[in-house]
Amino acid sequence: MTVLVEGLRLQLGERCLLSIPQLHIARGERVALVGPNGAGKSTLLRLLGGQAPAPWQGRLEVLGQPVALAPAGLPCLRRRIALVHQGLHLVDRLSARDNILIGALARCAGGDAWRAGLTGRYPPGIEAEADAWLQRVGLTALAHNRVDRLSGGERQRVAIGRAAMQGAELLIADEATAQLDPQAAAQACEWLHEAAGEGTMISVVHQLALLPRLATRVIGLRGGAVVLDRSWDDSASLQRALTALYEPGPVTTTTTQGGHREWSGT
Repeated sequence: MTVLVEGLRLQLGERCLLSIPQLHIARGERVALVGPNGAGKSTLLRLLGGQAPAPWQGRLEVLGQPVALAPAGLPCLRRRIALVHQGLHLVDRLSARDNILIGALARCAGGDAWRAGLTGRYPPGIEAEADAWLQRVGLTALAHNRVDRLSGGERQRVAIGRAAMQGAELLIADEATAQLDPQAAAQACEWLHEAAGEGTMISVVHQLALLPRLATRVIGLRGGAVVLDRSWDDSASLQRALTALYEPGPVTTTTTQGGHREWSGT
């Protein structure tokens, strides 16, 4: 099990940011989180990555490890999770190649990690892997350019390559295709799948047209609650549920014959 949530509640002042009675995500799943702005999608991703914005209650396990650990225990979990943030969090003064290589730091042992952190020199196999990712994402010609001189779409590709180099068990992508044109976004979906490998991928998706490329399961959030949870298909019922998710009105959840949760407005 990659994610196990039971009785989760996260509140900031008087505002409830998340209230999820139960949520399970199995290893290897491709999950898309959808919903309007402020629904709790990014908050949930931050919590899964051990970066909760406020105290929370309930049971939460990620990769079999309780997230409710002392801060000293969280780095061990975070090394098993690769993140592609909305803000990308690249090191502007470093090149595209060096930023991608940074993703492999956690894979280096002992002296190799020390040498890589101090000099930027990695074992030959890792450097070859980084060069292969630069080629995959079409950045070979820009490999030695500082990332603060790249376009937004090019920086997004660097962030995907860095996440791939981590070799993590869980890939979390928060709008990883936001700065890409439709053709590049479709290609980025393939890169994300490759970066996740046999692990699990959880993505925040606003471009609903990308859902069939990114996910086999769709989880919809509204007001911090899971109101839609079902396998992806192109059925009219799912399209209606997705449309209703973004419409104003009170939240009403129903359970279909197949056990799926769906939301309808009034």
